[in-house]
Amino acid sequence: MKKLVSEINKLRKTNVRKTINIRLKEFESFKAKGTSQWFSELCFCILTANSKAHTALKIQDELGPEGFCSCTAGEVRKCIMKHKHRFHNNKARFIAEARKNIGIKKKMEKLNDFEAREWLVKNIKGIGYKEASHFLRNTGRKNLAILDRHILNLMAENKIITKPKTLTRKNYLEIETRFSKIAEELNMAPAELDMYMWFMKTGEVLK
Repeated sequence: MKKLVSEINKLRKTNVRKTINIRLKEFESFKAKGTSQWFSELCFCILTANSKAHTALKIQDELGPEGFCSCTAGEVRKCIMKHKHRFHNNKARFIAEARKNIGIKKKMEKLNDFEAREWLVKNIKGIGYKEASHFLRNTGRKNLAILDRHILNLMAENKIITKPKTLTRKNYLEIETRFSKIAEELNMAPAELDMYMWFMKTGEVLK
């Protein structure tokens, strides 16, 4: 862990820190956005499951908040296919089914970070712990780990974990505890640590 902490501290002295701080402020400001924008962000996170964030962003940009709310499942599927994004049938169906929770913003406001994640995993098809954590981070929460393959690989490379073949609820929470200890060591929130670690593996700061 010491090597990883040292590398992140070096990054904090570069322009990467400014870029990450800007993005974190954008996430924080998301709390003030409207119902359709929150639902659009939920759909974006459904799209990212086992797929590339870049093409998910293109789909989100093309459909826009109103498109996710009103387009037919067939129209959403065509857009997903257009951008050569994976699992177009399932993801179009999940997005259409998620519309019964278009008012997700109000629901999330009533729950703490961990309660909100459990609710999302239980009630939104296509959303697992990673996607739920991603959605909550993008809408202003800071205390959850987004354990995607980049983060898991980096933790495994630094011998902090043995990379699991599958992420069950139990091992997700166990790895998240280790992730949070790294964040404590660096005196930063898990949301911030995620962005540094993602940058280390990809060279990018996305959302």
